[in-house]
Amino acid sequence: MKYSLKVLITILILNSSFGCKKNVDLIIYNANIYTVDDNFNVAEAVAIKNGLFYDIGENDILKKYNTKESLDLNGSTVLPGLIDAHCHFYGLGLNQQEIDLVGTKSFDEILFKLKSQSVENKTVIKARGWDQNDWDIKEFPNKDQLDVLFPNTPVVLERIDGHAYLVNQKALDMAQISTATKSNNGTLLKKNGKLTGVLIDGPMSLIDNVIPELSKTEKIQALLDAEKICFKNGLTTVDDAGLSKEIILLIDSLQNKKDLKMRIYAMISNSEKNLDYFLNRKPIKTEKLNVRSVKVYGDGALGSRGATLKFPYHDDKKNYGKLVTDPESLKKLASRIADANFQMNTHAIGDSTVKLLLNTYSKVLEKKVDPRWRIEHSQIIDLQDMEGFSNKILPSVQPTHATSDMYWAEDRVGPSRIDGAYSYKALLNESNVIGLGTDFPVEKVNPFHTFYAAVARKDLSGYPDEGFQFQNALSREETLKGMTIWAAYLNFEEGEKGSIEKNKFADFIIVDRDIMKVDIKKAANTTVLKTYLSGELVYSNTKTN
Repeated sequence: MKYSLKVLITILILNSSFGCKKNVDLIIYNANIYTVDDNFNVAEAVAIKNGLFYDIGENDILKKYNTKESLDLNGSTVLPGLIDAHCHFYGLGLNQQEIDLVGTKSFDEILFKLKSQSVENKTVIKARGWDQNDWDIKEFPNKDQLDVLFPNTPVVLERIDGHAYLVNQKALDMAQISTATKSNNGTLLKKNGKLTGVLIDGPMSLIDNVIPELSKTEKIQALLDAEKICFKNGLTTVDDAGLSKEIILLIDSLQNKKDLKMRIYAMISNSEKNLDYFLNRKPIKTEKLNVRSVKVYGDGALGSRGATLKFPYHDDKKNYGKLVTDPESLKKLASRIADANFQMNTHAIGDSTVKLLLNTYSKVLEKKVDPRWRIEHSQIIDLQDMEGFSNKILPSVQPTHATSDMYWAEDRVGPSRIDGAYSYKALLNESNVIGLGTDFPVEKVNPFHTFYAAVARKDLSGYPDEGFQFQNALSREETLKGMTIWAAYLNFEEGEKGSIEKNKFADFIIVDRDIMKVDIKKAANTTVLKTYLSGELVYSNTKTN
């Protein structure tokens, strides 16, 4: 058979084009992919190469590339890898080594749990998660029964928010704490002139200083345990709100050896040792670790009445709460952090603390172009102060705090201040971005509880019917952005993660329902089917295989 020269050239061109198809590592197709790009586009398919998103579009991507692996999702929903904008990743891992008190309904139940555990050979008995607001008698517990049960072993029971301990006499003796001990940044609760064993905020460090040090093996196990839990829940980046130099460097070494894969935005705990080490160096930035921020405590928690308010607590008329960091120290610290070109992320629950931070930040950041300093929690805010948030001062909030606290928050602040509490929509209107997290292990790790709480403003039982202060609910799109691209923005990482776009890390998850369309009641029960980090499968739900 003879061909004309023109036909031969055409055949050669076609053969050449088919033979030169580019190679990729993975193609996901027949999917419902929320890219969370600038236009919030929805795609059908994505190609991944060298750990990055390479092409995003329709199913014809299959015809464009040679691929080592392809995955037909049959319409399943794909989301960018989720980011928890404020959590305690290492703390979550440590919790796996402690007695879990979350959900206990009385102090008697706590005592039963402690007695039923194998604690005989422990050098210290540690537990976490109690909350007196969940008990019929909503009063702080007393150490007396702990002294009887455990006279020779220190007992340290941490409140769910991490802002109070209940300890026994043995622990007090080890820390040399007595009725004469003074504290300017916290409280030692007393009753009838005697210590109750409840320490709020500052004095807790006296206990920490005498608790036996964990082994390196235990610390590594804590990090690995936390990673496993987070991948299962669809998290691919976590913002750990307060880590020591030692743990940050341990994380870096584990990541370098590929033993730890989780991406971590590590906030440096505010201590002289930590600051002297990191602020005198350039920020650490790798694909997995970002160290460029300092976590500071402005005040305590609302549940333990440690948050600092402009006016007294509604249910404790003589109490305004207490600053953990005094105004002068806060000002000096802010200047030092700004001079080092680091980000300052400060815990602020009470309206007085928020106002103090807005004033302090504004003065220090006056000549800074794009600092993205954060107010963590931004919980109780005087409505007149709301406009202090801006593109320089950004809110990082936890929607499940609103639905956990709503049962008693008004008791603490009263009806006139509750309108400025958990005001996520109002904050978004001022700053144009808002980071969403959980504060786990204070709340559960599950980010779909965050999604539901932000959109519905209800707890998991569906209460209240109309939603708690529903005017401050976020839309589904805003909420997903707060868990992805906006959280990445708060971390200066929006160019590499937070959305499914070309040349960004191929971090994504496959879930069992379309959270953007499903009845919002069902969104909280979303199951993660698979979690990918840089195109690598790091979690798969065995029930779906």
